Amino acid sequence: MQITRRLTRLFALGALCAMINGGALAAPPPKVAVTDLAYEERVSEYFKTVSASERSSLRASGRESERESDAGYSRRSSGSLNAQSESSYYSNEGTYSYIEIGELRKFTADIKGGILRTGRFELVQGKPFTARNNEKLYDIVGRIKQGMFPGADYVLFGTVSSIEFRQEANPIDNTNTVSHTLSLELVGEFSLISTKTFKVSSSFSAMGTGQDVKLLSSRGGRVVLSRGKVISEVSKSLGEDVSRQMEEQLSGIYADTGDRDGGMPPRESGGRREEVIIFK
Repeated sequence: MQITRRLTRLFALGALCAMINGGALAAPPPKVAVTDLAYEERVSEYFKTVSASERSSLRASGRESERESDAGYSRRSSGSLNAQSESSYYSNEGTYSYIEIGELRKFTADIKGGILRTGRFELVQGKPFTARNNEKLYDIVGRIKQGMFPGADYVLFGTVSSIEFRQEANPIDNTNTVSHTLSLELVGEFSLISTKTFKVSSSFSAMGTGQDVKLLSSRGGRVVLSRGKVISEVSKSLGEDVSRQMEEQLSGIYADTGDRDGGMPPRESGGRREEVIIFK
C-alpha cells in the first residue's frame, strides 16, 4: 500500500515537472502598446500685411433772403462749402516662427513587427491621440491614467530627435558616370514605461537609415530617386534597432525570478535553455 502511494506521488511530481518545463504554468508575456513617434519642429513662415483706407466728407450750406418796401427791393444770399479728405496706408512684412507638435505614423509598423519577432511580448493597440492641445502628447503618464492604453502592461513611447534627407550627386573617378544618392537618417528616443508604477523600465536611442542610388551618364538625363524605397528601408532598420535594444536592456533583469513568480517560459536556442525576462 505504501509503495503504491509513493509511486502515485512520484508520478504526480513528474507530471507537475513536465507541465512546468513545458510552460503550461508559465505566465503570459507582458503586453506592450507602441505609440506613434512624436516630434517637435520649428516652422517659419513669411507674412506681409497691407492696409489702406480713405475717408472724405463734404458739407454745403446756403441762405437767401428778400426784402421789399415802398422805398425799394433788396435780395441777399450767402453760402459755404466745406470739403475734407483723409487717407492712410500701412504695410508690414517679415517672418514668424512657432513650434509644431505632432506624430509620425509611418515608422511604427516595423517597430511592432520587430517586437513581435522577439517572442517576448504581446502587442495591444492604444487609442489614437486626438486632443486639441498637442502639448499633452508628451504627457504619457497622463495618457495612461486616462485609459488611452487599455490592457497594456507597458507603453513604448518614442520621439523623433533628428530626421534628415540628403540628396547628392558625385562623379565617379575616371568615368563619365555620376552617382545620384537620396538618403534618409532618423534618430528616435524611446522609453518603456510601466502602466502600473509609471516608472521607466528601459530607455534608449535607436536609428534607422535608408538610401536609393542610381548611376547615370554625366551627359545628362532625368534622375528619379525613390523616396518610398528610402522610407521603407528606414522603417525596417529602425524596427530592428528598437527591438534589439529592448532585448539587450531588459534581458537578465528578472532572469532569476522565473522559478519564484512563474514567469514566461524559457526559450530554446541551439539545444540549450535561455532565461527570459519577467516584468513586474
